[in-house]
Amino acid sequence: MRRKRYNIKFPANGCHDVAQDQVYFHLTEDGEERRFRFHDYSEIYKRPGLYEQLFYERLKCTSPDKLREILSDVLHKNRQEMSELRLLDLGAGNGMVADELHVARAVGVDISPEAEMACERDRPGIYDAYYVADFCNLSADEERELREWQFNCLTCVAALGFGDIPTKAFITAFNLLGNESWVAFNIKETFLQESDTSGFSLLVKWLLMSDILEIHHMERYRHRISIDGESLFYYMLVGKKRADISNEKLEEFA
Repeated sequence: MRRKRYNIKFPANGCHDVAQDQVYFHLTEDGEERRFRFHDYSEIYKRPGLYEQLFYERLKCTSPDKLREILSDVLHKNRQEMSELRLLDLGAGNGMVADELHVARAVGVDISPEAEMACERDRPGIYDAYYVADFCNLSADEERELREWQFNCLTCVAALGFGDIPTKAFITAFNLLGNESWVAFNIKETFLQESDTSGFSLLVKWLLMSDILEIHHMERYRHRISIDGESLFYYMLVGKKRADISNEKLEEFA
């Protein structure tokens, strides 16, 4: 089925002085021009193919493919198969990450009902289950049901560090994994700078120095380009979980 093409325009003067999570674009529909932020995911997901056209065609996002490449290589070096993984995909969106991975079981999680709707519309059956849930406030029943999947891999792509997924939500997902599970995620390179004292930046820098996560691969790469054509660099990290993150640490990074 041929995808609809959207009339997308970027600001003529660019967004040099705008934070990455505040960058916007204009979308013309039925003769009316509307303005959306790149992080207005609920509105973007309502429109079939808009997410892919915006981020993957126009802005050349490579992260799902990069995650697959690095995770596959790490698994191969550790004599493990992708088909053995029981995946928890945090910030699953419309399923682009799971579409790259061929795992035993895949469960998507997102706080947005529109994300689940888009996934069922665009990639039906890509997940064995999809939860619309707030990982900062999981109920006891939700946590028990999620633990029953016995996850041994967590992925999170292009969703960390801008408030889309709070630190507490990431830690909750991390602690749902058993020890010796794989963790794969990406972060913007600036979050590792000493000057960044945000909760998620502090958490990642602590993970890199602690025994909680054993790093197997860390690589700087071009995540995508900006609307001004400049390269946006991220780090992709793949590691093995050694222990849970304590409640004390959770409070420290929240």
